[in-house]
Amino acid sequence: MLRRSFLWAAIASLGLGAPVSADAVADAMAAVQKHAGQKTAWDGPTDGPAAAEGKTIVVLAGDMKNGGILGVTRGVEEAVGAIGWDVRVLDGAGSIQGRTAAFGQALALKPDGIIINGFDAVEQQAALGQAKASGIPMVSWHAGPVIGPDAEIGLFTNVSTDAMEVSAAAAQWAFADAGGAPGVVIFTDSTYAIAIAKADRIKEEIEKLGGTVLEYVDTPIADTSSRMPTLTTALLQRHGAAWTHSLAINDIYFDFMGPSLAAAGIAGDSKPKAVAAGDGSESAYQRIRAGQYQSVTVAEPLNLQGWQLVDELNRAIQGVEWSGYTSPLHVVTADNISFDGGDDNIFDPGNGYRDAYRKIWGK
Repeated sequence: MLRRSFLWAAIASLGLGAPVSADAVADAMAAVQKHAGQKTAWDGPTDGPAAAEGKTIVVLAGDMKNGGILGVTRGVEEAVGAIGWDVRVLDGAGSIQGRTAAFGQALALKPDGIIINGFDAVEQQAALGQAKASGIPMVSWHAGPVIGPDAEIGLFTNVSTDAMEVSAAAAQWAFADAGGAPGVVIFTDSTYAIAIAKADRIKEEIEKLGGTVLEYVDTPIADTSSRMPTLTTALLQRHGAAWTHSLAINDIYFDFMGPSLAAAGIAGDSKPKAVAAGDGSESAYQRIRAGQYQSVTVAEPLNLQGWQLVDELNRAIQGVEWSGYTSPLHVVTADNISFDGGDDNIFDPGNGYRDAYRKIWGK
């Protein structure tokens, strides 16, 4: 519940005659708080096929420098150890050429299954077609904007939290934190359909609530280390104090903003405040805990999703329908960072998911 002191501070920040009501600010924060509590109850599958024996799978990682992809890969490796399979991880290294080469290598290995981890399925449609024709089951993480199966391109299921809820929660937090008058810069990457869908949802929510989108920036995730420092400086010059919040589709954009903000004399807990609509990387947790150039990440349970991918692939290998499960999101702030794995810089729900999946697999 929003504290009264926060409400009065929010109202005061609007100025006389501002069109946004205290109720609108309170409603936005109440919507956020639904995703900020502890996750203690397992709401995923409780039945399914026992573990297939002696399988070897390949993880095609879009870019292992990306904290979300790295977290999911670690979860897959942990789950593979529990289910009793072998796994090979191939790194696409953040480029189309790298991912194409990795996919070709995966096909040559003739695995029992493939996990596409963190890149757009449409980009590699030809390779997916080859895998489908070869009868290799495929599951994915963030391969498109829709959760669930895509039989046309051969995906047994695409695993994600509800990306539109993630985006809405990030926008709602920024709106409430700004007292109903945010000036937002949105960062996305048009290489990925899911990234554009998330950024568009952020823009829609901010404008619906009555905030202002100052700029919609399309810059590649793979180039954030080289682009973000100068881009941050340029945005400060263009927008100045009107820029209250940065909203990005991934934490990685904020890995490289801090030095430019510091050079401009902006303190780590000052505006523009950084809010990520995914994925809950280790570096994001560290910044939030320290109050240094990031206030919020709307985290996905990356390790849990690695287990989910292995469970879904086990279902695909055995000709059983996908589980239908959508994993929970979590709004991480300095106030709640210590629970659900936060002390280890990850959103790792305390809902018993490991035991639940082991039970399904007979392990």
